[in-house]
Amino acid sequence: MARMWPTLINDTFLRACLRQSTTHTPIWLMRQAGRYLPEYKATRVKAGNSFMGLATNVQYATEVTLQPLDRYPLDAAILFSDILTVPDAMGLGLSFGAGEGPKFAHPVRDEAAVAELAVPDMDKLRYVFDAVTSIRHALKGRVPLIGFSGSPWTLACYMVEGGGSDDYHLVKTMLYGRPDLMHRILEVNAQAVTAYLNTQIDAGAQAVMVFDSWGGVLADGAFQRFSLEYTRRVVAGLKREKDGQRIPVIVFTKGGGAWLDEIAGIGADVVGLDWTVNLGAARARVGGRVALQGNLDPAVLFAPPEAVAREGIAVLDSFGRPQRPDGTWDGHIFNLGHGISQHTPPEHVTALVEALHKHSRTLRA
Repeated sequence: MARMWPTLINDTFLRACLRQSTTHTPIWLMRQAGRYLPEYKATRVKAGNSFMGLATNVQYATEVTLQPLDRYPLDAAILFSDILTVPDAMGLGLSFGAGEGPKFAHPVRDEAAVAELAVPDMDKLRYVFDAVTSIRHALKGRVPLIGFSGSPWTLACYMVEGGGSDDYHLVKTMLYGRPDLMHRILEVNAQAVTAYLNTQIDAGAQAVMVFDSWGGVLADGAFQRFSLEYTRRVVAGLKREKDGQRIPVIVFTKGGGAWLDEIAGIGADVVGLDWTVNLGAARARVGGRVALQGNLDPAVLFAPPEAVAREGIAVLDSFGRPQRPDGTWDGHIFNLGHGISQHTPPEHVTALVEALHKHSRTLRA
C-alpha cells in the first residue's frame, strides 16, 4: 500500500537527474545542513553538542535537514546523517570525540574480525528510516529528499583504519596482502548498503546517492576491482521505482575523474564530479548516458560574494545550454565538488544560489 505523501511542488532536481527539461539548473550542496550555519550550531547544543545526538534524534535530524531550505531556495534536501551508520550497526563502536573525526572502537584488521562481519539488522538503523519519513512529511512537497550511504570501499577504509587516514596504509596493506579478506568485507558492505538504501527508499527517499569518498586513493586497476565493482553491485540491487515514481541514483567518486567513462557505465542515473574535472569535457564524453552533478571548488565560497557568483556562473557556462540542438536534454545538477566547509560564510551561499538560478534561466532563454 502506497504512503500518502505531500504533493511534490518543485521536481526540478528529479527531472535533471533523469535528463528531462527543466526551467533552471537545480542546486543543492553536499553537507548543506551543517556546521557553517548558526542555526545548526544552536540545534547541536540542544542535542548535547553531540553529532550522533543530532543524527539519532528524529526531531533534531528533521530540524537540521530543513534549516538550509529555510535559508536558501535550494532544489533538494538531503537526509542529515553520517556515512558510518552502517558499520556502527555492525557493532564496530562508532564515536565522535570533541574536535576529532569519527573513530571505531573495534576496527576490522584480521581474519577473525572479518569472519564475524555480517549485514546488520536494519532495525538497528530505525532512527535513520524514521528520520527519512519525518523529513519527507516536514518538507510538505517543497523539494525532493535525497537518501545516501557511503560506498562499500569507503566504508571499508574507515572500518579497517579505525577512523580517517592520511595514507590508508592499513586498508591498502590488507588489499594487496590479503585481497580475500578485503573482498569479504566489500561483499558484506555491498549487501548492507543495498539494504540500507532500499529501506530509505521505502521510508520516503526520492533519490539516493552513493558517496565513494575515498575511491580516488586507489591505483588504476585496484579502483575497478575493489571500489567500482562493489558500487556497481549496489546500484544493480537498488529499487528504481517507488509508488509509480522513478528513484534516481547518484554515484560520486572523489578523485574519480580518470575513470569517468567506467563510472558512467555502472547503471547510475547521475555521476557526481569533483572540481578537478572539466564539466564541459565530461558532458561531451558521457552526457548522453548520465546526468552530471557538480562541480564548484568548495574553497570558492571563501571569496567575496561577487567572485562566488562569477565562479558559479563559470561552472554553468562550462556545462553549456542543457538542451541539445535536436531538442533532447542533458542533465546538470549544480553542486560543490565535495562538502561545504564549516568555515563558509552563509551569506556567500546566498550569493551563489541567487546567481545560479538567474543565470541558468538565461541559458534556457
